[in-house]
Amino acid sequence: MNFLWTLVNVLAVLGVCCVEADEVSVFVMKGDSVTLYTDVDANLQNKMRWYFNDHQITEIIGDRRETCSDHECKWTFRGELKLDNQTGSLTITNLRTKQSGLYEIKIINSDSVGSKIFNVSVHDVPERDEMIRKSVKEGESVALELGEERKTKELLLYFSGILIAKITRDQSTICGNDQCNERFRDRLKLDHQTGSLIITNVRTTDSGRYRLQINGSSFSIHRTLTVLTVIAVPDSGWSSAAVAGIVVGVVLSLTAAVAAVFIYVARRKRKNNHDSVNRGQQGNHLQNLSTDQPATPIITPEGNASNENANRNHVEH
Repeated sequence: MNFLWTLVNVLAVLGVCCVEADEVSVFVMKGDSVTLYTDVDANLQNKMRWYFNDHQITEIIGDRRETCSDHECKWTFRGELKLDNQTGSLTITNLRTKQSGLYEIKIINSDSVGSKIFNVSVHDVPERDEMIRKSVKEGESVALELGEERKTKELLLYFSGILIAKITRDQSTICGNDQCNERFRDRLKLDHQTGSLIITNVRTTDSGRYRLQINGSSFSIHRTLTVLTVIAVPDSGWSSAAVAGIVVGVVLSLTAAVAAVFIYVARRKRKNNHDSVNRGQQGNHLQNLSTDQPATPIITPEGNASNENANRNHVEH
C-alpha cells in the first residue's frame, strides 16, 4: 500500500495523471461489424494501445501502426481488426461470439495516461440469415424493420452505397440526395407506428443488400438489415388498353360464333321439317294414282294354252 501511494505521489510530482476509465456497453449480433471510437487525434498522441481481455492487440507509436503481432491475436481475430489512421479508432468486422469481452484503449502522453473500456457482447441468432432475407414480387411493397435502436440511436440506412434514410429520435430524412431520388423517387416512406421503412412499387433494381449503421456516442454498429430479392413479373409487352381491347374482341367473336351456331341449327331444323312435309305429300299423291287407274289383266301360261285350244277347235269346225 505504501508503495502504491508513493508511486501516485511521484506521478503527481512529474505531472502524470491517471484518468479513470469509462466503460461503454455495446450489444451486437453475430456477423455485425463495430467501430470503437477513441475521440482523439492519434497523430497528437505519443502512444496508443488497444487491449482485448488484457491482451494487447494493437499499438500506435507516431507513424507506426501495428495490429495483431502475435499468434494468439491472429488466431482470435484472423485479420478482422482495422485501425483508423487518423483517430486510432478500432473496427472489428464480422464479429463472432468468441470476440465478446472487454476492449480497452490506453492513450499515453508525456503528462497523462487515459483509458476507455468497451464491454462488447456478441449475440448469436441462429435464424438471422433466414430472417433478413425477403422475397417479393415486382410491384408489391416491402417493409424494412429498423428495430428498437431508432428510439435511442441515430440510424443511417444504405443501399448500394447510397444513403436512403437518416433517422434520429427527433427527426428523419428520407431520400435526401439526388442518387436516392433518382432510384427511389416517391417510393419510400417511414411508418412511425411500427418504425419500418416502406418501399412501395418495388422493382427488380431494388434487389440487393440494405445495410444499417447504428451510431452511438462512442461506437457505431454496421449491420446487414435485409437482403431483398424482387421477382420479375412476366410482361406481355401490351398496354392495359390493348389487353382490354383484345378481351372485348374475343368476347364479341365468341358471341358471334354462338349466334351463328344457333342460326345454323334453326335453319337446319326448318329444312328438315320442310323435307318431311314434301315427302308426305308425294306419298299421298302416289297412293291416289294407284286407286284411280284400271287394273291390268294378268295373263297366265294356263290362259295362253286355253286360248290356243279354242282357236284350234274353231279351225277344225
